[in-house]
Amino acid sequence: QSNGGDPVLLWDAQGYYGGDLSKLWIKTEGEYDFAADKFEEAEVQVLYSRAIGSFWDFQAGVRHDFAPFEDRTYGVVGIQGLAPYFFEVDAATFVSGHGDVTARIEAEYELLLTQRLIVQPRVELNFAAQDIPELETGSGLSTAETGLRLRYEVRREFAPYIGVSWTRSVGDTADFKRAAGENPSSVSMVAGVRLWF
Repeated sequence: QSNGGDPVLLWDAQGYYGGDLSKLWIKTEGEYDFAADKFEEAEVQVLYSRAIGSFWDFQAGVRHDFAPFEDRTYGVVGIQGLAPYFFEVDAATFVSGHGDVTARIEAEYELLLTQRLIVQPRVELNFAAQDIPELETGSGLSTAETGLRLRYEVRREFAPYIGVSWTRSVGDTADFKRAAGENPSSVSMVAGVRLWF
């Protein structure tokens, strides 16, 4: 991701073991800053998942953050599934060992231009129940990210893509960013590969 001239490497991966009714999910995502030569953030979630409907799973487990501020561990409760009109949704609430309560909702949609060329709009919203100054996070809606990706499926398991991403910090979170000399809003170009095993 171009990240306003300071390129970063992003990853977002998940996998599961189990059957239709119960699964063990492992999810990880993070960001590596090339300029600073360090991980800006990284998280791993281990979740037990139970089917609660034809297209929905209830999930609960643990999340651990390897953050530049400090490592933190959270309890996780959430749902993942397919909303009407085929929107893929992943929503979760997190409670840290410090008592901080945050939440995240991600949604994406796939629009087939051809059998191989696919446009994917996506949005991610992050919320906090209270100010968390040590994490530079304000209460309420803290950050919003929207993006659009165009991918070409060489095979279903291998699809390079390009796209654009817009990220905006909101409210007190934006104030924290400004106080640190950072821009609360950014537009980035994205290029990557989607892999499916």
